[in-house]
Parts: sequence; C-alpha cells; structure tokens
Amino acid sequence: MSELKSLTLDALHRELGGKMVPFAGYEMPVQYPAGVMKEHLHTRSQAGLFDVSHMGQVILRGSSYEEAALALEALIPVNVAGLKENRQRYGFFTNDQGGILDDLMFANRGDHIFVVVNAACKDQDIALMQNGLPEGVAVEVIDDRALLALQGPAAEAALAALNPAVADMKFMDVGIYDLNGAECWISRSGYTGEDGYEISVPNDAAEGLARALLADERVLPIGLGARDSLRLEGGMCLYGHDIDETTSPVEAALTWGIQKIRRTGGDREGGFPGAERILAELENGAPRARVGLKPQTRAPMREGVELYATDNGGAPIGKVTSGGFGPSVEGPVAMGYVATENADTGTVLYGDVRGKRMAVEVVALPFVAAQFKR
Repeated sequence: MSELKSLTLDALHRELGGKMVPFAGYEMPVQYPAGVMKEHLHTRSQAGLFDVSHMGQVILRGSSYEEAALALEALIPVNVAGLKENRQRYGFFTNDQGGILDDLMFANRGDHIFVVVNAACKDQDIALMQNGLPEGVAVEVIDDRALLALQGPAAEAALAALNPAVADMKFMDVGIYDLNGAECWISRSGYTGEDGYEISVPNDAAEGLARALLADERVLPIGLGARDSLRLEGGMCLYGHDIDETTSPVEAALTWGIQKIRRTGGDREGGFPGAERILAELENGAPRARVGLKPQTRAPMREGVELYATDNGGAPIGKVTSGGFGPSVEGPVAMGYVATENADTGTVLYGDVRGKRMAVEVVALPFVAAQFKR
C-alpha cells in the first residue's frame, strides 16, 4: 500500500466513509456507505460526484492548433485538425499492428490541445507523445489539477447553481468557467451514459469545490464500483478489458471514432500506426466483433467466461470481457467478443460458467440509452 499514490481528495474520501482500494497505482474509493447499488441508481436518477484525478491530463502546444493537431494525427486515426474550437472528441492511440494502446479524450482549446488519458496507461501515453510528436510540439504534463466528474440528470442544475453559464453547454462542449472561486476547465461529457460534466480544478481548490457540490442534496459521492456498472450499462469500453493492444477499433465497434477524412479515399487517409490493418477491416470487415450479451439466467457472466455456439461440444467462438449485474436493467449484463458470424443480434450463445453452459443472447448496445444533451 505504501507504493500507491494518494488522490488530492484522499482525506475527504475517508471522511465520507469511502472504502479505499488499489486501482491503477492509486488508492481509490470503490464505494461509500450507501453501497454500489444505491450509488449507481442515484447517478441514474439524480447526480453522482466521481473523483477521476488518477487520469492523466496533458496539454499539447505547437505554433498553432493546426500544427499540434496534424502532429497528433500521426498517432491516432481521428480527425483532430477538423475539430472546432471549444469542442471535444473521443480517440485512441494505435500500434503498428492496428491494436489500441489506449483510448482518450482531446479538446480544441484554441491555441492548444487538452488531452485526458487513462490512469493505467498514463506514463506510456505521455512517453508516446513525447517521443512520437515533432520537436515543435511541446508536451506539458498537468500535475497540479484534480479531475472531477459530475454525472446524472441533476448534474446541470447542481453545477449551474455554482455558475449558471454551464447550463448552455452541449454534449462535448468545453470551456473555462469560474466555480466556487476557482478557474475550472470543463467539458460536458462523462463515461456513465448520463448527461454530466468533467471538471479539471486546481488541487488547492478541489476540496472546496467537491464540498460545495456535495452540499447539494441531489449529489452523492460515487465510487469505482458504480462507475464500472454505469459504463457497462452504457456499452462503453474499459481499457485493458474490452479493448487492448491486440484489439482493432473495427473489432471493438469504435469505427464511429474514425472520421471519413482519415479513411480510404479521405483527404488525410491513413498516416497513423496500424493503418494497413484498420483500413482493410473498415473495407472488408473484421473476423470478430464486440457485442452486448444478456445472460438468460440471473447469474452474471464475468470477464473471462468463454462463449460457445452450442450447449455442448465445439471450440469457443468468443469470450466475455466485462460482465456483472446491471442495477438499472435489474439483471445481468455483459460485453465480449465473438466470431463475426455469431455476432447478429438475437443469436443465442452459451457461456461456460463453472463447467456448465448457460444461455446468453447477443443484444444491441447500450443496455441503457444515453442521455447526453445534444
């Protein structure tokens, strides 16, 4: 435990009764006294406050936004240069084999790019940018700011109580706003499927802001447990589980994140690691596909469960990569990869659970419809 890093708000989490566990090199609250189920449902009905300060925050600066954007496009198969000012976009770093090294969010802040990467891949991603971007593009690691996520249908009202201007933001808008006396970098986004905001706040102002938000009766602190069940119901990938360096964006059903301009025939076709495989799969399809899975029993199918086309015999045709109980759907939910010929919605497969093959249906994602403010 002594090797784990502490969050800026570590003392507050403990004061609130957070159960601390190791996660991505940090001590993180997995749940609070309300428990995972109540935290999950509260976020769906009101608003939840998540501490995601373990994630990496980075600024990329060139002589212009376009210079930095075109440089970043050499590392990700996404249209960075075409992103409008004060807007954010989802992307992913790829390797030479067309696999995903990490997924990320990036924003056009006018004179620079603001990037948020996953905690477990943070050091690797920073090194990738430092080594992979030209000398004219500076990589500035932000280590003096916390990152909070306020998620749920009451998130707008709760945050607007501190600054009414945030209510005018739409999904994937970004901007700088004063909250509780601090300059905050805010995006209207999140990883729960609900409307909400992610807020980068100076470390010395983080506790004051968190307390101001938690003073609102609509807001509860939410831990890692509910964060995982919310994103699973929302059909969102968890890096290292649903996507990794062997998974292509096409297999992962993330082709919506590769804009036309970077595809075959586009003005900036290819030019990113793994382009040969990724462009070929975009044209011809991939041998496997990420799908939603609905177990036909009350027992969840967890990560690692092998999937079969029949209830006896045969070789596995896929595997569960995320699975658990979905509080909002009141039943087990899962995601995984199956051979493309077994990926049609409505297909019944069988998961091997402790030596018994249990029926599971391929279903459309997400399990809970997104509530983003368009």
